Amino acid sequence: MKKLDVIIVNWNSGKQLYECIKSIANAEKEGLVIGKVVVVDNASADDSLSGIEDMELPLHVIKNPTNRGFATACNQGAGVCTSDYLLFLNPDVVLFKDSLIEPVDFMEDKRNENIGIVGIQLVNEKGEIARTCARFPTLGQFVSKIFGLDRLFPRLSHFMIEWDHKNNRIVDQVIGAFFLVRRELFQKLNGFDERFFVYFEEVDFSYRAKQLGYSSYYLTSAQAYHKGGGSSEKVKDMRLFYSLRSRILYGYKHFNWISATILAFLTLVVEPITRVVFATINRSSSDIREALKAYKMLWIYILRSLFIRGRLL
Repeated sequence: MKKLDVIIVNWNSGKQLYECIKSIANAEKEGLVIGKVVVVDNASADDSLSGIEDMELPLHVIKNPTNRGFATACNQGAGVCTSDYLLFLNPDVVLFKDSLIEPVDFMEDKRNENIGIVGIQLVNEKGEIARTCARFPTLGQFVSKIFGLDRLFPRLSHFMIEWDHKNNRIVDQVIGAFFLVRRELFQKLNGFDERFFVYFEEVDFSYRAKQLGYSSYYLTSAQAYHKGGGSSEKVKDMRLFYSLRSRILYGYKHFNWISATILAFLTLVVEPITRVVFATINRSSSDIREALKAYKMLWIYILRSLFIRGRLL
């Protein structure tokens, strides 16, 4: 019998969490056992946890007194799981009938033993297919983003936005909103790198999995609804700060020192200017404010790291 555990990291996701868990209960499970549904709550201040106990699921809730970040919370959730497969699921995802059984069946196939991670086709509220897969980022792709070249030439982006996402294929990375992993692989990699508070943790995980010989696969025979943005929409400046910080960390972890330092310089010095220019062209004063707040936080964090810990990150 196939066995699956689901891990959901929650932070002020409101009613989305209830709808997500409800969709797990309603999904088809013929021949599939849900061992646990683990909700790791990162000190939410809303009522998002209310009502979820009423679901007919083996629910396990971990309440953190502070926001410990996405990677750490995922590792916490996985730490109480024992099933062969782990599904890391965002609370702004609503599963459809085939969302669980199809990808697990795919991974159970002996021909797919080298597939370590599976993502499925995600759609928005209009039923449009989201372009969610990505290449492993390079310095050139980050430079293209910083200068806005990826807007003119989509193939320069590490996001695979030029591909319509209508067919199955091996990819470098699937989005972390629906991230199905073999628990054996998760243990081999010691989980997510907790230095990534949020963002790039699944990119780093997928890259390390690839180094061990495991591929990521995008499966279109199953779908789910993904709202996107989630609770981070409420704190766009913080979201940008963590994304930029994780980008620099990824560079120093996986690029050579020279490339990583070029990336850090462009991110810290050049990109604030380009972001303000683009926001001005778009006449978005809110984007300017959010960018300036994010870069102020990033510079403070970097300077503190250098003076207190003697290293950039």
